[in-house]
Amino acid sequence: MKIIIVDDEMSALHTFLSDVIGRTDADYKFFKDDAPEICDYAVKNNIAAAFLDINMPKTNGIELAGKLIELQPEIKIVFITGLDVSEKDLREPVSGHTVGFLYKPYDSEALLRLLSSIERETPKLTAKMFGTFDCFINNNLVRFSSKKSKELFALLLTYNGKSLSMTDAISQLWPDMETDKSKPLYRDAVWRLRKTLKEINFNCVEFERAKLTLNKLNISCDYWEYLETGQLPAKPVFLKSYNWSQEYFTE
Repeated sequence: MKIIIVDDEMSALHTFLSDVIGRTDADYKFFKDDAPEICDYAVKNNIAAAFLDINMPKTNGIELAGKLIELQPEIKIVFITGLDVSEKDLREPVSGHTVGFLYKPYDSEALLRLLSSIERETPKLTAKMFGTFDCFINNNLVRFSSKKSKELFALLLTYNGKSLSMTDAISQLWPDMETDKSKPLYRDAVWRLRKTLKEINFNCVEFERAKLTLNKLNISCDYWEYLETGQLPAKPVFLKSYNWSQEYFTE
């Protein structure tokens, strides 16, 4: 779970960090009031929540929240403020994305309660790659709309965050087919994968021209755990349905 914190006071950022460090598993990014830098970060990263000071010299936190919501439609907003502000003072869509207020000097336990609530509501995807390949979103089976879109996602997981080019994908998913015939099949698999991810509300793939990149945030994967620890599951059969998988794992 990736969270950003925006405040023009360095002391407030230090206080926030001291309250949360070692107490949650979230990934934090701190900013002073630089709206262009913050929005640029939001374009490139999947953010679960933003903790925003309202009154800053360069940036109005409420206006910044509106920009972040445009870039990240699922983002949750928490306002940090010394002002007498509540949800009734906010307009849509900001009010609909606001999950709480922290009033300075804020209570660290209130902060942790908000973080716990956000974490519970943040979608998490689990990928099982040893044995039959399946994915689960918050423990519910993900139903891909085609076998090839599912296989394409398995290949993306195998790439472990590295970019997957169209050429590499075609060479592994359609190894015996001519390029002019395989390109339409690749595009269909990409379209169907995008559709599935939209249906489960889990935006984890950056779709670029002739290239796909997986954002690993909020994804757990038994293959990644093996790469990190060297420990195999009880039955270490890796992606048994896909011939190309032999290149990435041998017992």
